[in-house]
Amino acid sequence: MSITRLSLYGNTNIGAFTFATDAFALVPPDMPDGALKEFATTLGVPVHKATVGGSVLLGIFMAGNSRGLILPTYATDEEASSIERSVGVPVALYDGKKNALGNMILVNERVALVGKSMDPALKRLVSEHLSVDLYEGTIAGLEMVGVCAAANTRGIVAHPLATEEELSFLGKIFNTPVDVSTVNCGFPYLRVGLTANSNGAVVGEDTTGPEMARIESSLDLSR
Repeated sequence: MSITRLSLYGNTNIGAFTFATDAFALVPPDMPDGALKEFATTLGVPVHKATVGGSVLLGIFMAGNSRGLILPTYATDEEASSIERSVGVPVALYDGKKNALGNMILVNERVALVGKSMDPALKRLVSEHLSVDLYEGTIAGLEMVGVCAAANTRGIVAHPLATEEELSFLGKIFNTPVDVSTVNCGFPYLRVGLTANSNGAVVGEDTTGPEMARIESSLDLSR
C-alpha cells in the first residue's frame, strides 16, 4: 500500500515524530512493533530508531535527504554519531537560535525551499551539506515552508491557502506537479500530519479518505 494511516502516542500528528528520505527513515525508540512494521512497509526503506536532544519530535527537529542530515546543535554527540552510523550519511549540527529545522526547510533529493529571513549560515549549510539547489520563498504567505508542504521527487502537496503564484514557483523550482490538500480532517500544515518519500506516505489516523486520495495523487504514489 502506498499510503496508510497511523498514530503514535495516541497522537495523529505522525509527521512530527517521524522522518523519511528515499533511502531511510527515522522513528522514536519506543514506536510499537506493529506500527514500525507498517511504517517501514509503506515507505519501503530501512527504518532506524533515534532521538534528537532526548526528544522524539524527529520530524520537527531534523531536515535532510538521502545524502545528509542536519540536526540542531543540542543533539548530543552520541545521538548524532548513532544516527550517522545507522543511516550511513553525514550528519551536520546547526548552532542557531531557531531549531525546528523540519518546519523551516522544504527539501527533496534535488531542491530546497527556505524562508527569506533564514540565517545565511543555515542556508549555506542546507545547500552544501544536502547538495541541493536552494531557493527562497513562502507558502500560504508563511516563511516556515517545511511545515506547510511535503515533497518527494514526484510531486508536492501544499497548504490549501498557498497562492497560485506560490504553487507555480514550487512547481518550477522542484520541477514536479504541485497540488494542495489538508491532513487529519482539515489540518492545513501538511508536514505535521504526514511523513512521505517517493515510495509512499504515512498520514495521521484522522485523515479522511478524500484527503488520502488527494495526497496520494499530489505525491504521485499510485504507481
